[in-house]
Amino acid sequence: MDDFLRESLHRSGYIADEALATTLWLAGELQRPLMIEGDAGVGKTALAAALARAQDRRLVRLQCHEGLDMSQAAYEWNYGRQLLAIRLRETSGQRAAEADLFSREYLLERPLLQAISSDAPCVLLIDEIDRADEAFEAFLLEVLAEYQITVPELGTVRAKHVPQVVLTSNGTRELSDALRRRCLYHYLGYPTLAREIAIVRATLPGAESALVEQAVTFVQALRREDLAKKPGIAETLDWVRALHRLEFKALPEDPHALEASLSCLLKTREDRFQFDAGRVRQVLEGRRSVGVAEKAAQAV
Repeated sequence: MDDFLRESLHRSGYIADEALATTLWLAGELQRPLMIEGDAGVGKTALAAALARAQDRRLVRLQCHEGLDMSQAAYEWNYGRQLLAIRLRETSGQRAAEADLFSREYLLERPLLQAISSDAPCVLLIDEIDRADEAFEAFLLEVLAEYQITVPELGTVRAKHVPQVVLTSNGTRELSDALRRRCLYHYLGYPTLAREIAIVRATLPGAESALVEQAVTFVQALRREDLAKKPGIAETLDWVRALHRLEFKALPEDPHALEASLSCLLKTREDRFQFDAGRVRQVLEGRRSVGVAEKAAQAV
């Protein structure tokens, strides 16, 4: 069945390898959250979006950040509407009952409660969980273990349909053992040369084959350099798209012709400063020598 899921993801624009597709399928079958860890730009967030498209489900996204609390992640009361209701009751000579004010119609649903109370199965993306603090992790345990949220004024809200949960982490801090125990785990690294070429071809079918192969090989070589921020798949796609718009059929021999477009790949001052035309030429020559070696090996 993971082959079917893999094909569905492919049709939705995401090329997953067998290990990732199998882990994702198991997470769905076991109704367990899937934690995906890896560097920024390797396709963690894109996987959740593609999964929602492949299964024709709604994507509910919670973007984590420092200081994230329950009112932003789960729910909060609409105090403005509650105050208005109190005043309307008072003008009509009635007294507002507490039970009337703390009902679902006055509850603002944030991503976690939206996913739990969804009338149809959905995909819940908890993005960059490592940016949130440990207190939020502790609150999240109830949601991930029981698929429920306790609202003191209302009681426990249980999931009508268990959402497929995907958590992503860039590894900026260590996550708790309690959170990891509740999840299946997959480490997503940078794609292989063949997989990244396939990703670019699927996303940019109009780009010339030689350009795609040479550009991806260049980016793969660039990631082996001492960079402050290695280019991810999104950067590769931006660069190939830019080269295609510049009407390149293949990477030019002259590194000066590439300098302006490197803004798609190099995103810090330090990285951009160290990659002058000479350094770009070295990477280009390394790419071409690797290409010659690969052809020689294939000939043998």
